[in-house]
Amino acid sequence: MKVLINNDIPGRQWEGFLNSNSHSSTFQSPAFYHAFRTGKYFQTKAFAISDEGSLKALAVVAVQKEKGVSGFLSARAIIYGGPLPDDDCPQALEILLRVISDHLKGKVIYAETRNLSDYSHFRDIFASKGFTYLPYLNYRIDTSHMEKMKSRVSSSRLRQIRKAAQRQVVCTEAHNADEVRAFYMILKSLYRKKLHKPLPAYDFFLRFYEANLGKYLLVRHDNRIIGGILCPVLPGRALYEFYICGMDSQYKDLYPSVMATWGAMEYACSNEIPLFDFMGAGRPEESYGVRDFKARFGGEIVEYGRFMKIYKPVLYQLGKTGLSLKKIFSR
Repeated sequence: MKVLINNDIPGRQWEGFLNSNSHSSTFQSPAFYHAFRTGKYFQTKAFAISDEGSLKALAVVAVQKEKGVSGFLSARAIIYGGPLPDDDCPQALEILLRVISDHLKGKVIYAETRNLSDYSHFRDIFASKGFTYLPYLNYRIDTSHMEKMKSRVSSSRLRQIRKAAQRQVVCTEAHNADEVRAFYMILKSLYRKKLHKPLPAYDFFLRFYEANLGKYLLVRHDNRIIGGILCPVLPGRALYEFYICGMDSQYKDLYPSVMATWGAMEYACSNEIPLFDFMGAGRPEESYGVRDFKARFGGEIVEYGRFMKIYKPVLYQLGKTGLSLKKIFSR
């Protein structure tokens, strides 16, 4: 088997493997890799295993860190959605994980796959390469039929949606980069004041928009943007909630975060995208308000978990204990 890295991966084979793989997501696409391969604080690397001219495993790894001194203490590698294995060639996944691990050693504190599909039959392979399985929940919503989707939403949530709509709250696509920036400023305020978690710089969100990797759906009222959601799209397969925000404390009766989520669900249903994926609902053993918020939209709860490999235990524990990087590893 042959190891291919970055631009050595043939584009046509990559697209074909993505389209046929049951684990596919936007985050393993050539477009996602190319949009962020040269980022300063968010940079992608692509790895693939080929056998006789056919791809057997692939992963796009996002290496992230913060600005300044904290960059050294926060470098991590995330495989959003999880890698793409060939179910009939598990040894290719084993080689892929070894290659990725060798490449990341000494460069990041930890590596993590954020699974959006079922990898349970690959757990032994991940374990053999030093990855520990971590239980993690998620909600997925069937958006193939509007009335069926709506029937699963809680009555209290539907009342909020109706009330906001009666006050002319709408959720529509971003028209330009200035509106993307307006979304980012609301999101940045949320992360700084409430979530206390790291957030990519504006350049990340602008690149996402310019590369057309998904949709910015913005909540509007009286010609003002009061919330929104960034949704990567895998055409014909899934729409994902990547980042969401709303000025909920300032506009309590307009429910901007609710309308952002509902707007994404409606968009998926109207555009023949059969799945809306919340991309996470927390650890099962922990109470989590966000999980309660998502549950009221009527999705199916699943546990696809995450796989993690820690390269620098001391720095990882420093982050976990929150001495100077509180919540840096929790998103």
